[in-house]
Amino acid sequence: MKKVFFAIAMLLFGLASQASNDPGLKVGDKAPDFRLKNVDGKWVSLADYRDAKGYVVIFTSNHCPYAVAWEDRIIDLHRRFAPEGFPVIAINANDPAVQPEDSEEAMKRRAEEKSFPFAYLFDAGQKVFPQYGATKTPHVFLLDKDKVVRYIGAIDDNFSDAAAVEKHFLADAINALKQGGSPDPAVTRAVGCSIKVKK
Repeated sequence: MKKVFFAIAMLLFGLASQASNDPGLKVGDKAPDFRLKNVDGKWVSLADYRDAKGYVVIFTSNHCPYAVAWEDRIIDLHRRFAPEGFPVIAINANDPAVQPEDSEEAMKRRAEEKSFPFAYLFDAGQKVFPQYGATKTPHVFLLDKDKVVRYIGAIDDNFSDAAAVEKHFLADAINALKQGGSPDPAVTRAVGCSIKVKK
């Protein structure tokens, strides 16, 4: 009998450990809201987008060449889909003590240079990106209107050449939600720079 109890205890411990090591959100999970400062000094949360039909949350940065390469496409995605209820919400997840090019001042300059039409938020204290499970810049989390994760991964299949893109993962995922369907694929591999944290 003791062996049975021991086996059950070990199984429960293993499940608890697995849960505690969970890397973040998965498709179908409810995403947590956040309240982060925008480059204009205002505080922004998902709840502020009262008419949203979904949310395009993209963890990104100033300095990463992958993020820079996708920057214009992120702008285009916001201009295309925000009027239809799917705004881009960009979050800089890097620690500026590790990567000074991702400071709040640098974010403001970049947003002004590129005329970002979307919110560009700073994850102060790096509290939000681990909750989502973001590992790269850029890393996309597409949420539906109920904040349920419907797509995770890359923007498209070619960071270096927009003209050579064959698979528009994010745009196709948004269009699937607009039509009442489910994104396919729902998960792709995020390609980019690692998120910079203090060691």
